[in-house]
Amino acid sequence: MNSNKTQRCKDANLDVVFISFRHHLALRLYTFAFNPQLMINAIIVDDEPLAQDVLETYIQKLSNVNLVQKCRNALEANTALKEHDIDLMFLDIQMPQLTGIDFLKSLEKAPEVIFTTAYPNYAIKGFELNAIDYLLKPISLDRFMKAVNKAQKQIDLKRGSAAASAPSGPEAPDFIFVKADKKLVKVKYEDIIYIEGLKDYVIIRMDSGRVITLQTMKSLEEKLPAGLFKRIHRSYIVGIDKIQAVVGNMVEVLEKGKVKHLPIGKNYREELLAIVNENRL
Repeated sequence: MNSNKTQRCKDANLDVVFISFRHHLALRLYTFAFNPQLMINAIIVDDEPLAQDVLETYIQKLSNVNLVQKCRNALEANTALKEHDIDLMFLDIQMPQLTGIDFLKSLEKAPEVIFTTAYPNYAIKGFELNAIDYLLKPISLDRFMKAVNKAQKQIDLKRGSAAASAPSGPEAPDFIFVKADKKLVKVKYEDIIYIEGLKDYVIIRMDSGRVITLQTMKSLEEKLPAGLFKRIHRSYIVGIDKIQAVVGNMVEVLEKGKVKHLPIGKNYREELLAIVNENRL
């Protein structure tokens, strides 16, 4: 009897932890979504592992910069920019296949850029491309922080302008229409458990069933309220209030009363686990 009672107490404590985690998680992600000064999402683009490590070490010292991905060349960086909302790019110049200068020229909509290079003769060209700063290797922490502070100001200006230009009006709707089966289907945000991507299609999973629509995960992610949903993998977006627990490399949700585990991608893991660790009991 005592052993059964002890187990019930442990289970109850776990329920409290999971419920508390869900509330803290929703609050943290809501704050990230609606306070533009909190975080800068950044990538490092450099073919030298040592140079990447130096920048990563510096970024880890800053509370306002989230390193989303380290890229070895322009092709990897181009993919990262398509898959994530990147505010800042630390960009090397001399790289194989495509130089940092040519890569930046090829982008229709580029994030803010800080060039990191061992070659001072590209500085003028860098500033002609509206780079925030031009850091010469070896880069000191002091010089790095000054460049990031400049980037923060520019990014905050952008976010402020975007918020100011957004039309004011009635409260935002709590649903979205998606095209499926030759009609527009209304889906309420509160009903969405998670969304699964399959190439050019996405499957919206709900207890009431599923909706399959022709569009990419990135395009759908941009339409969903950031405070309600979190992308955890290239192929998965989860409703924040539907997260029951984080187990290893999986997010646990309930689908039609049954436990379902969704994978956490390595590029999305850091931010999620940082929130978990900060709010552990």
